[in-house]
Amino acid sequence: MGGWVLEVAKMALYLSFPVGMFHYFNQPEYFENWVTKTRRELYPPENVSHREEIQDCIRKLELKRERELLKILEENENKASITK
Repeated sequence: MGGWVLEVAKMALYLSFPVGMFHYFNQPEYFENWVTKTRRELYPPENVSHREEIQDCIRKLELKRERELLKILEENENKASITK
């Protein structure tokens, strides 16, 4: 007779835990505060000066790469003209 009571209690615990967690974590104010805080930590607001520094760095790297490619092309062109 006592076995079914234990089974009912276990089943109530098994069902109430996920429902309770869903209810707790699905509160809009908790979720909104947590998400806003986490988003600001992971993705801070963009700073204009940082963006400009990044763009400058990208431009410098592209120019450097173009110069290296031009240098290689000129060397290959010189070698080709010498062998002809």
